[in-house]
Amino acid sequence: MEQLEELVGKEKPAMIISVGDIVSENMAKHGILTHLAIVDNRVMRQPREPVVLKVNQTIHVKNPAGTITDEAWLAVKEALKQEHSVKIVVDGEEDLLALVALLHAPLNALVVYGQPYAGIVAVKVTQRKRQKARGIIEAMKPITKS
Repeated sequence: MEQLEELVGKEKPAMIISVGDIVSENMAKHGILTHLAIVDNRVMRQPREPVVLKVNQTIHVKNPAGTITDEAWLAVKEALKQEHSVKIVVDGEEDLLALVALLHAPLNALVVYGQPYAGIVAVKVTQRKRQKARGIIEAMKPITKS
């Protein structure tokens, strides 16, 4: 968290987005304010107590593991347009929503997520990072309801 604090001080990101329960909780404990926190009340797929964050709005969405639902995509996109802080609570899994945040956050925003057994990853939103995220999403197989 100390390294993240230094990075935030140096880069002065347009906004900060956290994806994951532990990283969101630790950022809040260290006074690193997020515009958007995306959590699923799970750590390593095990249930945990809900993350308590001081936000202006909480949105609940469904997003099964290994997917990005239209509902979750729209919630991330709309939350990033808000002037106030938002927490999205996912029923399912939040991991892939970091890609959606990379696509819709403003340039120079910071998307921060946990990397199990390693720490955290902070990605500065650039056109190049957006292209990479778009490529990953486009490579995913659409699921259709029948």
